[in-house]
Amino acid sequence: MDDWFQQALRLTTRVIEVGGIAVIVLGTLGATIAVLWQVLQGRRSEDAFNLYRSNLGRAILPGLEFLVAADIINTVAIEPSLQSLLILGGIVLIRTFLSFSLEVEIEGRWPWDRHKGERSFAVPVNTQRD
Repeated sequence: MDDWFQQALRLTTRVIEVGGIAVIVLGTLGATIAVLWQVLQGRRSEDAFNLYRSNLGRAILPGLEFLVAADIINTVAIEPSLQSLLILGGIVLIRTFLSFSLEVEIEGRWPWDRHKGERSFAVPVNTQRD
């Protein structure tokens, strides 16, 4: 591969990694500020804590997605070897598990149970004729 292309890929992965880290850090700061504001406004500490966990999880999820994308680019395009592919597989499994468990923690239900709690607003059609 051309040297300039390799350097561009390395720069791209670094930018994506920094973006993922920035999303996590800024989201953590935002969640912390929001929970402090809620506590100062007199919200119950249990409600404020649940809000904090929810906001923190929502910040971590996209950050993890950025980091996984950077790992994929780095492994597939820059260092394609069996060892780096196995390491990537492990990293992706761990980060996918973290993302999955964070989503369950935030939503309070399994992803496949998404529509169980929703009510159907379909109006039954009367097919009988008088």
